[in-house]
Amino acid sequence: MTTTARPPGRVHETITVDVTDRVAVITINRPEVRNAVNRQVQADLRQALADLRDDETVGAVVFTGAGDHSFIAGADITQLKDYTLHTALESEMQRLYDEIEAFEKPTIAAVNGYALGGGCELAMACDIRVAADTARFGLPETNLSVLPGAGGTQRLARLVGTGRAVEMILTGRLVDAAEASAIGLVTSVVPADALLDEVRRVAGQVLRKGPLAVRLAKLVIRSGMDADQSTGLVIERLAQALLYTSDDKREGTEAFLAKRPPVFRGR
Repeated sequence: MTTTARPPGRVHETITVDVTDRVAVITINRPEVRNAVNRQVQADLRQALADLRDDETVGAVVFTGAGDHSFIAGADITQLKDYTLHTALESEMQRLYDEIEAFEKPTIAAVNGYALGGGCELAMACDIRVAADTARFGLPETNLSVLPGAGGTQRLARLVGTGRAVEMILTGRLVDAAEASAIGLVTSVVPADALLDEVRRVAGQVLRKGPLAVRLAKLVIRSGMDADQSTGLVIERLAQALLYTSDDKREGTEAFLAKRPPVFRGR
């Protein structure tokens, strides 16, 4: 496959953004503090998402960390120590991760090392999580007498079950990549040196599908999780009705019958 890279766009202080073959790789670039998330990282991530949302050259977004030791080792403790009641009520990190979860384009976490606290929470906000075999996951916030406040208490329970989530959060213990895979916290585990190749392969699989179908499937699944099954089925039915009227549905079926690759246009 021919690889074509887009010229660099906006320069960020704490992250890098590389777009190749319609896949944007956002790298949290603070290896000196194990890629800990501070206010500037949050601001840079929010701006990058805004840029990529309307960028027609981008079909999927990958999040990873600089270096080979940490994905994101959590929140920056030098700032956390000064957080107050009002900081929690503003919920800036929680809102950012909600934005990642609701992002219109598919998102993949390429977990290349320690994903602790806010790092584990960012990974859980992504649609797909691929881990290096050296990765470690955990929500150890209770060691600091706080709790996972960027969605961790809710997303972990939905991914691995309430009982296991309670145990992990109350004890603060870390799980390795193999256990994370076994309990459903990650989608797959690969050797560390194959991580980005595997993530690009998965992203390529998704990008070959109908973009409207991918976007609506994300929306239906996320919306249905917090509804009863009957309501979820109504949402599913309405989304399918929209897709049945699309040009892409016609193209997909015609291409299948003609035994040729489809050319989807997102409409």
